[in-house]
Amino acid sequence: MANEDKKKALDAAIAKLEKDFGKGTVMKLGDPKAQVAVETIPTGSLSLDLALGLGGVPRGRIVEVYGPESSGKTTVALHMIAEVQKRGGIAGFIDAEHALDPVYAKNIGVDIDELYISQPDSGDQALEITETMVRSGAMDIIVVDSVAALVPKQEIEGDMGDSHVGLQARLMSQALRKLTPVISKSNCVVIFINQLREKVGVMFGNPETTTGGRALKFYASIRMDVRRVETLKQSGDMVGNRTRVKIVKNKIAPPFKEAEFDIMFGKGISREGDILDLAVDLKLVSKSGAWFAYNGDKIGQGRENAKTYLKEHPEVMAELEAKIRSHYDITADAPLEDKNVKPMLKDGGKKGGRKSTKPKEAERTEDASEAAAEVSEAPEASEADKGDSEE
Repeated sequence: MANEDKKKALDAAIAKLEKDFGKGTVMKLGDPKAQVAVETIPTGSLSLDLALGLGGVPRGRIVEVYGPESSGKTTVALHMIAEVQKRGGIAGFIDAEHALDPVYAKNIGVDIDELYISQPDSGDQALEITETMVRSGAMDIIVVDSVAALVPKQEIEGDMGDSHVGLQARLMSQALRKLTPVISKSNCVVIFINQLREKVGVMFGNPETTTGGRALKFYASIRMDVRRVETLKQSGDMVGNRTRVKIVKNKIAPPFKEAEFDIMFGKGISREGDILDLAVDLKLVSKSGAWFAYNGDKIGQGRENAKTYLKEHPEVMAELEAKIRSHYDITADAPLEDKNVKPMLKDGGKKGGRKSTKPKEAERTEDASEAAAEVSEAPEASEADKGDSEE
């Protein structure tokens, strides 16, 4: 077949595909329409945004946040929700653990009046709710807390002590196969919070693993390992935790970068401490002994006092943040782009697409009459055939 004939055949095939499935079903990778820049959502920590590479978590992707108990996983996720809401986005929280504290969420900056929350009875229901919300095309971020609490319906209906090998892994695998393409089209970021478990009998290597099987590890574009490094004390009182986040998987930028920041009890991530640490690293703020100085002026003796100074002088903090962003070439906060995503139907199509105009009852009647016609047209079995079947 000549090249011209090949091109005509391909054009005809693409035209048929676009007629059946919609415009843009098949495109060339070099086509400007196919090249969509990855839009990101800030995490609420500038150092974590830098570690992620593009200034935040990517929209239209799956992100896994895991770590030991009380390490700050939910806090990081709630900060992402707060950042989305600040930019006019819509957020959802699937509280499978039934443990969300609305007072703490409000202190972090979450608008609890505008946060959509669901406390499902089973893992199947939680993932069904997530899929329906994503398919609406209206959500900008959904947090599932946590994968370990997504109990399959079969396990709930069974007795205590029953063995259910691989049930949760199968549930997650099936759900993620369905969710991934829908999440990509809807431009919504879905954060799965996960817990750690230990493999039994591991002699060498890391015995730690996450719950829910391997599917989430494959489908996640970003995986964050959140760990508590130390406890912060002030005047003998424990006021917070020093937290380290390692990016163990990153499909949009180089992985294995780390970020450290303070999580203060009852307040969330300390923005002042985050900016102070980055400013010291870039030598924007000088440190001599216990004293911190900016532009030759002392701003505090000890880290906590320097943080207090920045909190009381927001113009100085804004100036430092602008210099840090300029150095790392990270743009300032911007409202979320409206992608005009249409609600997606259950079969993967979108509203307004090619759908049958006949009511379901009429379709069922038509199908039944066709089946009856096929049966009546079929030739009657011969006596020999009947005998064979009886034998």
